[in-house]
Amino acid sequence: MAGTGDGRPSIYPTLVYADAKAAIRQLTEAFGFTELSVYEGEDGSVVHAELVQGNGGVMLGSKGTGGVFDKAMKDAGPAGVYVVVDDVDAHHRRAVEHGAEIVMPPTDQDYGSRDYMARDLEGNIWSFGTYAPEIRA
Repeated sequence: MAGTGDGRPSIYPTLVYADAKAAIRQLTEAFGFTELSVYEGEDGSVVHAELVQGNGGVMLGSKGTGGVFDKAMKDAGPAGVYVVVDDVDAHHRRAVEHGAEIVMPPTDQDYGSRDYMARDLEGNIWSFGTYAPEIRA
């Protein structure tokens, strides 16, 4: 599989939210993402947003925009996304301080990772941990 060749990730989880603005607030405040860009429609909906953490990113938007992706995701259920972080315990504390629902507290895994899981405001599961397998092209 070909990568971008310039250091940019070649895979971006993409989610739709009933309240994309609330999702952006939670992802930035509780989970430490950085807002890269947010494009809004005339009605204030989020047409497209990009948030980054480390060398990865996630794209998201509002449900009900009527676009092709929005229509394709109409009946999709919650998703699960894994994000590599350096300090799981500090990251977990930040999420708790911002009221995130914790599904699993920081836990040492048999395969050498330390992970925790949280549920976002619309049911998606975000796992944060130290496991970062090397991908060789």
